[in-house]
Amino acid sequence: MEHAVSTDRPAGETQPEQEAASSPRTPDGRTAEDAATARGEGEATGAAAAGSAAATAAALAAAVRAVESGERSAASFFNEAPRTARPAAPAAGPRKDAPAAEGRAPQAGPARPAQDGAGERAASGTAEPSGPSVAGGGAPGDAAQAPTAAPRPAMATAPGIEGVRKVLAAGGAPEALAEKAAEVLGERAAETLAADPWQLLGVPGVRPEQADGYARALLGPACGPGDERRAQALVGWLLEQAAVAGHSALEAPALRAALAQRSVPDPDDALQTAIADGTVLVFQDAIDTPGRSAPAAEDDEEAPVRILLGLDRFAMAEESVADGLARLLNTFEPVAEGGAGEADAEAGHEDVDHGDENHADADRGDAGPGGPGQGDVRPTDEEPARRPAQPSAAEWEAAAAAAPSPSAGELIRAAAHSGLVAHTGAEAARAEPAALIAAARSLGLRAFGATHSENGRRRLAAHLAEASGAPGGAEGPSSAAVTVAGLLSGREGPGRDADGALALDLLVVLDAPQLDLETAAMLVESLSDGTRLVLSGDPGVLWSAGPGRLFADLLAARFCPQVASRTPDFGPIGELVSGIGVGEFGQVEAPGKEVVIVPVRDAGEAVHRTVQLVADSVPRALGVPADQTQVITVGHGGAAGTRALNAALKERLNPGPGRFGGFDPGDRVAYAPAPGRITPGTVIGTDAAGLRLDCDGGPVVVPREQVGAGAVRHGWALTAHQAAGMRWPAAVVVLPGDAAAGLTRAWAYTAFSRGERHLSVVQGVDQALPRAVAEVPVKERTTRLRTLLQLQSGAADTATG
Repeated sequence: MEHAVSTDRPAGETQPEQEAASSPRTPDGRTAEDAATARGEGEATGAAAAGSAAATAAALAAAVRAVESGERSAASFFNEAPRTARPAAPAAGPRKDAPAAEGRAPQAGPARPAQDGAGERAASGTAEPSGPSVAGGGAPGDAAQAPTAAPRPAMATAPGIEGVRKVLAAGGAPEALAEKAAEVLGERAAETLAADPWQLLGVPGVRPEQADGYARALLGPACGPGDERRAQALVGWLLEQAAVAGHSALEAPALRAALAQRSVPDPDDALQTAIADGTVLVFQDAIDTPGRSAPAAEDDEEAPVRILLGLDRFAMAEESVADGLARLLNTFEPVAEGGAGEADAEAGHEDVDHGDENHADADRGDAGPGGPGQGDVRPTDEEPARRPAQPSAAEWEAAAAAAPSPSAGELIRAAAHSGLVAHTGAEAARAEPAALIAAARSLGLRAFGATHSENGRRRLAAHLAEASGAPGGAEGPSSAAVTVAGLLSGREGPGRDADGALALDLLVVLDAPQLDLETAAMLVESLSDGTRLVLSGDPGVLWSAGPGRLFADLLAARFCPQVASRTPDFGPIGELVSGIGVGEFGQVEAPGKEVVIVPVRDAGEAVHRTVQLVADSVPRALGVPADQTQVITVGHGGAAGTRALNAALKERLNPGPGRFGGFDPGDRVAYAPAPGRITPGTVIGTDAAGLRLDCDGGPVVVPREQVGAGAVRHGWALTAHQAAGMRWPAAVVVLPGDAAAGLTRAWAYTAFSRGERHLSVVQGVDQALPRAVAEVPVKERTTRLRTLLQLQSGAADTATG
């Protein structure tokens, strides 16, 4: 059995990557209702108890399926007894409303106030709903039919994980959810669930229909769709699902409509309660109206605004990023005057857009004797601080003049004179950040480059070795190439100084579009005052797997100097991808079979031709072995999704019984150490410790429980979101007919640019592909970072005005 993995979006989805996940999956990739059916028979202590729990779980699963198919309304959970489970229908194709393939599973954030309140009620022995009674709390039209009933008495709960299993079994929920529930809800999870069954929605993979059925089984007829606890849990769940789709906040009307769709009788009251309780935060965001000039300060006219609602952790992350980026600009100390080179330092800036830089000077004051990097290593009582290198303007200009390309020289000049720089460019432009890092290190600065993946780190290390003219190695210039995850964890890079900041003077982050809000916040907070930060990336690729669009918002806000690379990607693949970037999908000349389009009629033929290309055609015609060819498709589910493709590729390339969780030695896999980030690898064996992998040349042991939870999946085929930030000698992009609705320009740009020497496109969507490239640039996200950065600029302008 193959285990799907939650990497950058929940596994098991059939729609494309950036859609809101309407049906989250359990960690092993199955639908939650399938998991309820398969695992509903808990470890009951008696045969009678086990039979009762299994019957309840089966009935609940059948009711959930009825709601999904439209046979019942969500409100019917509270007005009818669950119907007897029907025999399972024959396997069919993917549902049209199945979630997107690459959403990140909801993460457990800080406990919501509703949970705390539930815990307090449980502690006091009061389990009554805090919202309206059933007589007045049902969906419209339900109150007259629902009989008035007294709430069931609070059930006694046992301590620890056994108590969680007991309270789950009492409501017919799979006891396998116990560990996750305890992790999310804390040590008093059993009491919390007994007092507020809808807190089960906080467990990844649980859907509202299941939580409703669980609550009704646990509380009896004394609960209804208007229960305040239900409404508050749904508010949090909907915002978590919005984060899965990349939104850091939702507009109030959208959230109100979603609550109404879930049979909440008074969505406005639910939102007001959530805001009052602190479950969600409310913001006003200015609306950009094309053609409308900004009102003058003395005008009484107010700019139009929209009301946004968001979870506190994403709001805090966006505000932390905005504050941190402004801090780096405002604490940057200009380079010292350095003689003849200073006059020339202003030359050659034709492609450098300094945006709105007035805010950068707001809090600088007089430049002290320190210079760039001041504060990276601060003095202590025991020893003096390391004095950072202070290259002069002339030295920076000399380094820029010696750069390998004009665009690299412009980037060096921009970084010399600003604490924050945005650099844009495609794959060939990655040599420019490498040139900057090499130049900065030659001037005595502690400069490092961080990438999204190990694959990207190796490519950066090669560029650094070329830029410096020195061989790589642990102590060579390539040691300045690290991954973002390794840098933050301390496994890679310079480590931290006495105050906990990263011990560096200049940091270049490549693959910046892949930075999600929470990772970006941690990274920016780890940089001390005066550190130079360069965010570099290709604005045409898919955004981060997690919520936010940091790089796009930074560029749109024109918050700092921007350097646009003039270095194109050469060759037929580069020509094709460059055309996609401007909305054009056309034929390119490929005399060396660099680009091949393979038309197919249906998904079955798409899978067959893909296996043929990987196993035979590409190795024979181009000399690229199968293990260096990456298959990329739109989603995990479907007849030509990653699951189907991986099963067919395994059967052809490495057949075996899959004795260890569906895996055999030699299997190509994708390991997800954290949501939104995968590491390609190969299975080399198994033992008592778990599954042993070779990931990019390094040994990794994945414990058995993580394998069972879906942290490892077969990796011959990936989604485009999973493949972002990595490249292979050859790529085969598979576009079955059912993928048409999910295609965007950003998806095609990302997928088609993963191959270095060869690209095959298994084309089954006909004209939907060029239409998507021309008309659907990207799936938009609702974020606040652009507004926050513009507010920072406005505040600085006011301070300097």
